[in-house]
Amino acid sequence: MLFSLKSISKVVKYQVENNLSVEEFCAVLNESTLGERRPIDNPATMKGMVENAALIITARIDGKLVGVARSISDFVYCTYLSDLAVAVDFQKKGIGKELIRQTKMAIPKGKLILLSAPAAVDYYPKIGMTKHSECFYISEVSEIV
Repeated sequence: MLFSLKSISKVVKYQVENNLSVEEFCAVLNESTLGERRPIDNPATMKGMVENAALIITARIDGKLVGVARSISDFVYCTYLSDLAVAVDFQKKGIGKELIRQTKMAIPKGKLILLSAPAAVDYYPKIGMTKHSECFYISEVSEIV
């Protein structure tokens, strides 16, 4: 499917879809390459990611899922946009930016925070997000010294 940038905004349907199926979620992650950095091969983890999300915004074209924004939030102070995925064939058409906008509109209070994929670091400032250099993370409790 090919869409021009001008016409795609007319056919993309954005909606809150907190009951998104794990299968569709995994499929769009794989189609976007985000699946390379997510535990797609662990169904229980993927199920938990979908079921425990505070907000899932989807982008669909003719019913096909082409993008998703999955967030965790307290709804008043901060929202962590954990997964932002747009299928490769639909990237660079404004869908990711609109998913971010829809997320912020759904949870307007507090800050919207995300960790960028290495290839997307330069994208977020272009759409108005502020880069933050003081971010830290830990994966395993055994890493605490």
